[in-house]
Amino acid sequence: MGQRRRHCRLLIYSHDSFGLGHLRRCRAIAQALVSHRRDLTVLILSGSPIIGSFSFSSRVDFVRIPGVIKLRHGDYTALSLDMGIEEILAMRAEIIRHTAEAFAPSIFLVDKEPLGLRGEVRDTLTMLKARGALLVLGLRDVMDEPMQLAEEWQRKNAASALNDLYDSIWVYGLPQICNALEGIRLPASTLAKVRYTGYLRRTLSKHARTAVGPASSRPYLLVTTGGGGDGAALIDWVLRAYEHDPTIPHRALLVLGPFMRSTLQQGFMDRVARLPRVEAITFEAEMESLMAAADGIVAMGGYNTFCEILSFDKPAVIVPREAPRLEQFIRAQRAQALGLVHMLSATENRSAQRMATALHELPLQPRPSQIQIPGLLDGLSVIAGLVDEWLDQPARRLSLISGRP
Repeated sequence: MGQRRRHCRLLIYSHDSFGLGHLRRCRAIAQALVSHRRDLTVLILSGSPIIGSFSFSSRVDFVRIPGVIKLRHGDYTALSLDMGIEEILAMRAEIIRHTAEAFAPSIFLVDKEPLGLRGEVRDTLTMLKARGALLVLGLRDVMDEPMQLAEEWQRKNAASALNDLYDSIWVYGLPQICNALEGIRLPASTLAKVRYTGYLRRTLSKHARTAVGPASSRPYLLVTTGGGGDGAALIDWVLRAYEHDPTIPHRALLVLGPFMRSTLQQGFMDRVARLPRVEAITFEAEMESLMAAADGIVAMGGYNTFCEILSFDKPAVIVPREAPRLEQFIRAQRAQALGLVHMLSATENRSAQRMATALHELPLQPRPSQIQIPGLLDGLSVIAGLVDEWLDQPARRLSLISGRP
């Protein structure tokens, strides 16, 4: 009888309490890896309420766990279900563990939260470690201001998880731009697990749609808020600029974001209707298509948007949020210092004229490619190599062929 077919499986956990960042990052990694390896299957565990709006490659699927949302004072509550937070977190933890037991991954990749939301993946990590799976923590390039991050990780007992449970820590960036672990006191044994991969290059999907509607009216500036839950200030500022200065030469396409409050969306749509050079949509799952066709980008500067700006080589104005985390501000500040983007602080002069001037000058800014930084966009290829290194070990190949965990 012939040899059994190898089964390589990657399970990705993304807690997704708010926004699109975690989901889009995990999806990009999953899509790239199944394209790289035909023997790989990827399953994403996500709490995002709109994960079903995205398309996925063959051999990539998802399990949606019940959603939660973070409140202003830092606590969490159920997104839709009429359940207490402790009850829903216990249910999420059970779904995660049972899925991991059934899927039996060779690699478990946890996005951002070392123990998951409120520790919900701790038992799954322990179980998979005993089964011999590779446990990986994936971190974006900037987590937060160092002192705040140190306090948060101490409160969550994250350092012990990194040392005792994880085999590897992948940082999706470069230390010369942003050091994700800056200010965190970690033992040498933990630091030895860290691998900076470079940023995650984005490309147009093979199934990307031809630009239609607003995106077909080139040239245009793309204004994006990511998920949109905290993007109202940026949209308002851009609209005030167009209302103030009708001579801005480029059209604008605003993507408000699916998590922006409907009342705010409607107010912005009413203002857009009065501006002949501005159009708006609520959501686009294939943002890469809009990004590739734009002549310039105005954004808050979350991780995924920054990767897209670099990947499609677009001049960009970044207006980062500065609360509740300084992540976007730190990234934008350091990227501006390197000449990759131009930053406008939303806490300084927010006059319509200041934004109008920035929009006039945006298409004339240098493109990121004019700054040579080795390995800047190597993230996905480096991750593919790390996955190959683990899955193609002789002992690992034997276990995959025999079907043992």
